[in-house]
Order: sequence, then C-alpha cells, then structure tokens
Amino acid sequence: MTDLTEILLRVLLGFAALLFLIRIIGNKQLGQMNVFTYISGIVIGSMVADTVLHEDLSIWKTIIGISGWVALLFLVEIVSLKNIKARELLDGQPVILIKKGRIVYDALKKERMNIDDLTMMLRTNMAFSILDVDYAILESNGDLSILKKQNKDNVTKEDLNLVLKKKEYFPTSLIMDGKIITKNLIELDLSKDRLTAVIKQLEIEYHDVLYAELQDNGKLYLQLHSGQIHNVEF
Repeated sequence: MTDLTEILLRVLLGFAALLFLIRIIGNKQLGQMNVFTYISGIVIGSMVADTVLHEDLSIWKTIIGISGWVALLFLVEIVSLKNIKARELLDGQPVILIKKGRIVYDALKKERMNIDDLTMMLRTNMAFSILDVDYAILESNGDLSILKKQNKDNVTKEDLNLVLKKKEYFPTSLIMDGKIITKNLIELDLSKDRLTAVIKQLEIEYHDVLYAELQDNGKLYLQLHSGQIHNVEF
C-alpha cells in the first residue's frame, strides 16, 4: 500500500466514523447531548485525528478500536431508549431549584451551585427577579427551565393601556448565603448601615439569610435558610 493510498484510507475511515457518530446522535443539538455522548464524541474525534496524523499507528487496529467504541455507543443509546433506569443513569434527572417561589437550598448544594449561578441562569431566561419565578428546574443537559408566576406572564403594558411608572431600582442581589454583596450596595449608592437596620428590625442575623434582593419598587425580599420569607420596605 502506497503512502498516498494509506492516507486516503485513513481519511475515509475517520470520515465514516464521524458520519456514523452523527447518525447515532441524530438531530440533537450540542446542548441536548448527555455527558456520555459528548465525551464519546471527543474520544472518537481524538482517535480519528490520531489515525490520520500518525502513520506509525496500525490502521487495522485503529479500525477495530473506532468500530468497537462506536458500536458500544450505539448499544448504550439503544438501551437508554428502551430502559428508563439506564436513561436516568446516563442523562441524569431534572432537579427543582425553585419550588413555589422558594429556593430549594438542599438542591443547590447537591448540584454544587451557588446563588450567583442561580440568579445568572434566571437572568438568561429573562427573569430578573426571583419573585417572578414560581418554579425553576435544572434540566439534565444543564439548561434552566422556569415557570413564571401568573401575574408575571409576558403581557405588555401597552396591551393593557397602563400608565408606565418609573422603576426606582434594578432588581439587585444584596445578600447571598449570609454574605453582603458590598459592590452591589455601592452600585446602588446604598449604605451597609441601612441594610443592617432592616436586618435588626426583623430580629435576625446576616448568617440567617439565604438570599436578599432589592426589588424595583424599593422593597427588600429576603429568604432565610429556614425557608421563611420577608418582603419589607427598605
């Protein structure tokens, strides 16, 4: 076999392996893949690259290796389609992070997420305040699905002929896991003393607070680690 023929054969082998992998995955987008499928794609891509670039590798051993991996991946996909437990093992299960308007702190800890992660994902779903959300579910592919409260459905003020009222503040996090977000206080030109006075008025300590958010109407929303909620003037 000439060098040119061997290179062409290696390229065709790599192309066929990648094409077969794409057919196994189907029409899933990248964000819809489970972790196993995603990593398998990287492994097969690496094997294909090694096959094309390293002439010292036996082409037949490479064919067996790639074919074996693709066959196992295909088998796993078939099993996961037919068996719920296998699918749960591979894909994982959705996790409720906000339930009936309350943060499920144990679920956050289990998923090794912090409040910053949660609020960022809410904002990407056009939920700029936690008070807008009834349920938030972390899907198995890492996306966050949210169900807004009924009074926060996307109906425009123009549709309802409402007079627009200027918002006092942009919804902003002030306390996370008992820690004051000092930079946010500075950004809003608010003092820590003012926040401390509200905390003392409620007869709680900072370490009792799971999350506190200043609302656009000037009120302060607090959820304690105990699950208790306060919505007070700030």
